Amino acid sequence: MALDTNLVLPKLPKFTSGNAVHRKVYQWSLLLTDAAMLLIAFTLAYWLRFEIGIAISNYVVPTPAAYIRLIFLLVPCWLVLFALFRIYDFRHLLGGTKEYALAVNACTSGMMIVIIFSFFDEGFVIARGWLVMAWLLSCFFVCLGRFVARRTAYILRTKGYFVSPAIIIGMNEEAIAIASQLKNSSASGLAILGFVDGNNHNATNKIAKRHILGTFAELPEVIQRNRISEVVVATTALTREQLLNVFQDVSGIPNVNMRLSSGLYEVLTTGMQVTMVGSVPLMNLGHLRLDPLESAFKRILDITLVLWSSVFLLPIFGVIAFLIRLDSPGPALYRRRVMGVGGRQFDAFKFRTMFVNGDEILAKHPELQAELKATHKLKHDPRITRIGHWLRLLSLDELPQLINVLLGQMSLVGPRMISPEEMEKYGAQASNLLTVKPGITGLWQVSGRSDLSYDERVQLDMNYIRNYTIWSDLQILFIQTLPAVVRGRGAY
Repeated sequence: MALDTNLVLPKLPKFTSGNAVHRKVYQWSLLLTDAAMLLIAFTLAYWLRFEIGIAISNYVVPTPAAYIRLIFLLVPCWLVLFALFRIYDFRHLLGGTKEYALAVNACTSGMMIVIIFSFFDEGFVIARGWLVMAWLLSCFFVCLGRFVARRTAYILRTKGYFVSPAIIIGMNEEAIAIASQLKNSSASGLAILGFVDGNNHNATNKIAKRHILGTFAELPEVIQRNRISEVVVATTALTREQLLNVFQDVSGIPNVNMRLSSGLYEVLTTGMQVTMVGSVPLMNLGHLRLDPLESAFKRILDITLVLWSSVFLLPIFGVIAFLIRLDSPGPALYRRRVMGVGGRQFDAFKFRTMFVNGDEILAKHPELQAELKATHKLKHDPRITRIGHWLRLLSLDELPQLINVLLGQMSLVGPRMISPEEMEKYGAQASNLLTVKPGITGLWQVSGRSDLSYDERVQLDMNYIRNYTIWSDLQILFIQTLPAVVRGRGAY
């Protein structure tokens, strides 16, 4: 990734100094939200079971008073269970999907405890239909409540709430890349105020010299003066001795959390786990970016939307295929060899938008051949047919890739699919690109498509991979893609 020579760090948000109080308020708000969501879930389960009549068996006679007592007993028990599962711990809040996974696990464990208790107490009779619905609804409503709370917190972060003042220790390309990624405090929760550097300023330091707050020797003073609560260490910028000295300085300051970069920020997008091997802490690097839960959610979203939309799209497929064959000789579909997850190659389907003798046509334009080799795109491509121009403008040429989605080779949202020849353009980032499935749409498409430079496309792909959540997929699909298609910017 190219170095950000124009790095501009935001000013300290207004309310950041009260971050500890904000966190407590957020945690108590989550507690009340969870209690309300559990009440709704358990009450709705009772209504569905006994008022609507959705049942597994009908031998249980409803006693509303007993279920009211049970509900008001279970809610506080569930909240204690949530605390034991550490879903109020800020290490699991406001980022990633672990918060939701822990919530589902806690709800499942709670319901299992109720079932086990019913086996040992013969007087405790409860409808199995209510149990199943209470479990499913509690998982859904608790996660929904936390999703709304998280979105609210993200909005409040722009005002300075739930944001921690932070500095980066070290000054090199890795440190500047980390600062560029974390400078959006609404996403990271960190307000990066600047860098602490050694006495030996090199050429790289001049790029962001205005952001240097002090030297390693001045680190404790910098932390106290700026009320820093988070310290991020760019490990590649420090010697082993400097790293040990920084650890000693920071560990002696209360309420300051120190985080170490992996030293491989530019190379890795996959998850990382620290394990002890013979008393030595070693990092485990994942081969894929998404964990099994994220992969399952993404796959369910893909299949659901493709199958639902196929009813409406199949007639459109037929019309487009007919128009292509009518416009120029040749097949309606075109296969392009591209790179898939894990480096496996596959054929991506597209509607044919070019003349079948496109290579002969392009051979007459050497200047266009040079442009194509450099950018892999041509703004004015003589090979494109009349119907092909409109298919590209409306992004309809990519509809057959829904077949690739069903085959599990692509996803609805993901990085750009690229040919094997393009891999060298990604350099060290090539291995990152292959940790997730390519997408029919993605950040690159909603941000300008072919109007972007190649470096910009690579940057957008890396941002998507590093910051993936199922919610970002939903936003790209339903909020950003349609306006981008309607505007037609960069579609050629």
